[in-house]
Amino acid sequence: MTAGRCRGVLIVDDDTDIRETIEEVLADNDFPASGAENGAVALERLRSDVKPPCVILLDMMMPVMDGRTFRLAQRDDPALSNIPVVVLTAHASGERSARELQVDGFLRKPVDLETLLDVIRRYCERDNTSLQPG
Repeated sequence: MTAGRCRGVLIVDDDTDIRETIEEVLADNDFPASGAENGAVALERLRSDVKPPCVILLDMMMPVMDGRTFRLAQRDDPALSNIPVVVLTAHASGERSARELQVDGFLRKPVDLETLLDVIRRYCERDNTSLQPG
């Protein structure tokens, strides 16, 4: 599997520096990525995109619409509910919140970039496997 076949990664985080850094790291490794500064913007993009991303990286603490509210809305939308979500947060209760929200993974900030890339590869490989004719 080549990274170039990944449908993309959506990074939902209100911290512009974090969003842009992750986007750059992913781009340098041939993973297309886009960012959203809060859950409301992310939902709008997901609902208007023709191709959903392979995975969503989700911060929990954001203005306008936080990660919890986003995840609940995403889970309740049949068109979006099957997109994997990995919580990416520095908040002390982030891991507990991630379990409660039944997300697919959890990474604590500051995240090790190799660990992040391993997670992205796993979801993009899974995504490409599911798209293979069978």
